[in-house]
Amino acid sequence: MTMPMRAPGGSAAHLSAVATSEFVEDIDHSVVLMTPVDDVDGPEVSVVIPAVNEQLTITEFVGWCKEGLESAGLRGEILIVDSSTDQTAELAVRAGARVLKTPKRGLGRAYIDSIPYIRGKYVVMGDADLTYDFRNLGLFVEKMREGYEFAMGSRWAGSIEDGAMPALHRYVGTPATTWILNRVYSSHFTDIHCGMRGITLDALKRMGLSSQSWEYASEMVLKSVRMGLRTAEVPVTFYKDREGRLSHHKRSGWTSPFSAAWINLRAMFVYGAEFFMLKPGIVLLAAGLLLSLPLSFGSIKIGGVTFALYWMLIGVALAVIGLQSFFFGCLAQVLCDYTGAARERWMRVFPYTRSVLGAVTLSLVGVALEVILLTHYITHGGRLPPATALLDHVAVTGLLFIIMGFSLFCFTLLLHATGVRYGLRPVNSTAAVSDPE
Repeated sequence: MTMPMRAPGGSAAHLSAVATSEFVEDIDHSVVLMTPVDDVDGPEVSVVIPAVNEQLTITEFVGWCKEGLESAGLRGEILIVDSSTDQTAELAVRAGARVLKTPKRGLGRAYIDSIPYIRGKYVVMGDADLTYDFRNLGLFVEKMREGYEFAMGSRWAGSIEDGAMPALHRYVGTPATTWILNRVYSSHFTDIHCGMRGITLDALKRMGLSSQSWEYASEMVLKSVRMGLRTAEVPVTFYKDREGRLSHHKRSGWTSPFSAAWINLRAMFVYGAEFFMLKPGIVLLAAGLLLSLPLSFGSIKIGGVTFALYWMLIGVALAVIGLQSFFFGCLAQVLCDYTGAARERWMRVFPYTRSVLGAVTLSLVGVALEVILLTHYITHGGRLPPATALLDHVAVTGLLFIIMGFSLFCFTLLLHATGVRYGLRPVNSTAAVSDPE
């Protein structure tokens, strides 16, 4: 009934499918591919589904997928990435699906493991628990045939069966995290946690997924924005769990939803780091300079308020924090940019020679201002009388310039170091392991 093959080095047909992949150097030898007797050749669509102990629903689910492919007139394969301890794999193969047996390493890792084995041009992803209606998978393929590279399912644009989603998820968790993501990334999604989605195989490979767990869902959405993928939303119906089946969150305990929410938020913040640093840094830098530089020549009294040295020190702190935040934001933008446009833009703004000369100039001016105070200190026998308050202000400005010059120099080196290449590795490298925290 089944024909197990170990990658690479199985049958000639299987080896050919893998050899065309850029991930051939990164294939995991711990996975085994099982194929049904009625396996499909040359599929246009691959339905890729991670599964853990879904023997209650897997047979009917494969039937739904076949019905969806047939009703849409599509030639497709069903690839179940299975880490079960029950009969899920055997039942799936018997129903007509391919099964990739893998160690249990996380939901995101299951998709990473599947990439070398996907044969279709279009990929439809989701869950095998019958909560998403794969009889309508043709809607996703239709969008991708129209030229969209990423088709995101939306339960809010479709429908949610009563009892399908806990109230905390439905009215707080998903709306809140979707709102946060849209604010951070200037996107317009209505349901970032929908498990049913479609993506072209080319875009999936270029995306280079690295998340091992639940955060893969946010990573896909975030990277689709970063990559500038042409994206559409597809209305989906979300059903409640079949009687007798426990969701993965319930299997993992009451803390599981909160853990999933946290790691998804972590992914949003990491991939959107510039949101918290770039523009806020500019604001803090401007406020700090406006507060500190005018006080370089002494205290200023406005109405009943005297802005003196302590106010100046606050301005210096704001300026330093703002400058560092701005520089970090620039680097975050460069590191998370698929197009290279961000790096080119900041390289034009901070060309190496001009930026280094600017850093040196700022530092030298700062040192010169410090020398004025130091000279006065030495010539007065190591004492600074109260009359030197003006020199104190000048010296603080000197320290600010030294810090800014050094920061600009370090940033320039790091910015230009982003263009250094030490060799290539497969985009899908599994060397990147999620933070267990």
